[in-house]
Amino acid sequence: MFCSTIVPAIGRPSVAQAVRSVLDQAFTTADFEVIVLNDSGQPLPGDDWQASPRVRQLSIVRHGQCAARNTGAALARGQYLHFLDDDDYLLPGALTAFWELSQRAPQADWLHGGVRLVDSAGQSLREFNPALDGNAFTQLLAGVWVLPIASLIRARAFFAIGGFSPLLRIAEDNDLGRQVSRRGDLAHTPAVVAAKLNGEGWRSSMDSYPLSVESNRWSRDRALAAPGAFGRLLGSAHSPYWRGRILQAYLAAGHWHLKRGQYAASASRGVFALLSLALAGPSLLSGAYWQAVRDKQVPYSAHKMLSGLV
Repeated sequence: MFCSTIVPAIGRPSVAQAVRSVLDQAFTTADFEVIVLNDSGQPLPGDDWQASPRVRQLSIVRHGQCAARNTGAALARGQYLHFLDDDDYLLPGALTAFWELSQRAPQADWLHGGVRLVDSAGQSLREFNPALDGNAFTQLLAGVWVLPIASLIRARAFFAIGGFSPLLRIAEDNDLGRQVSRRGDLAHTPAVVAAKLNGEGWRSSMDSYPLSVESNRWSRDRALAAPGAFGRLLGSAHSPYWRGRILQAYLAAGHWHLKRGQYAASASRGVFALLSLALAGPSLLSGAYWQAVRDKQVPYSAHKMLSGLV
């Protein structure tokens, strides 16, 4: 089977649109399925998609999004996993674009395409595509937003990193990207493959901003601490800007540990910061290098995309 779409459902009526957007794909090259995890604590409203032979349903009773996604992945039969929120949807031609990309880049563990941000009426607000290929560990570590709703992730790569971290209640998508890109490559299609709701949900989520910041710091640090992380960072930094982001990541992680009284970890991040500085070479003469060290948000970060700053 080519891919399995996993949809955690929390009782929103938009789940029908999400599931139908997959079932209605004009894709006959290979088989696919949809796994709906009902995490609402209530029966889902009856709808014709529930009768499709491609759909499987499971109730998991308020275990949270990470647990729902991991449970769906454990049941999946697809070579690739697709994680779709119940208020977002695939665009026509998405699976065909992903299939063609999988044939062009069979080595990639993460396939991704463009995203259309829409309002509650379905009107397009903007589109973006980070267009990352190959080793993109520095970019994802720095916060470039590659959405699982617009991605297929190789199942064996997902399980190799342990899936979504159950320790996170927010920023789990960023963490997954960091962990997968630390080990494997990305590939992109220019096609716009998914629509994401950008409206009241985004504004209300700002209430969780402090938790999101701390979750991202924890996620960044566990990626930096993993074996081979430094070499993988160097291999993905192909410009002065991204070399500067390596220094920024280690400096920020060292400061985070210092504030927490974790002096040995802080010293370790400091050593790698100095090493990255020593290996930066001619990039030290570039303004882009030092701009990267100063920047709070990188191009294609979630904050810039959702706020319309890019």
